[in-house]
Amino acid sequence: MTIVVKKQKELVVPTSVQRRAGIRTGDRLEFKVSGGVISILPKRPRTEDDYTPEQRRNIDARLAKADEDIKHGRVYGPFNTADEMAASIEANIKKLRAVRRKAKPAR
Repeated sequence: MTIVVKKQKELVVPTSVQRRAGIRTGDRLEFKVSGGVISILPKRPRTEDDYTPEQRRNIDARLAKADEDIKHGRVYGPFNTADEMAASIEANIKKLRAVRRKAKPAR
C-alpha cells in the first residue's frame, strides 16, 4: 500500500494496515530508524509496570508459599488425564467437608 505524505505533522497508518498488523486503539508502538528504513514494533509493557508494589508483594508472597509447598511435597499429581485430576479434586473436597463438619461446635 502506498500513501502520500501531506503537510500535517503526523503520519497516518491506514486502517487496513493497522488491522493486518493487529494494531488496536491504545496500543503503544516503538519506532526504530536504521539506514532509511522505519520499523514499527509493538511496545510491550514490562511485567513490573503491570502491577502496583503492593500487588507485586502479594504475588511474590504467594509464589514463595507455593515453592514451600512443592519443597515439602504438598502437591497433587501428576495426572495422566483430566478425569484423574477431577477425581483428585473431588476427593479433596470431600475430605475438607468432612474435616469442617467435625470441627463445627455443637449447638
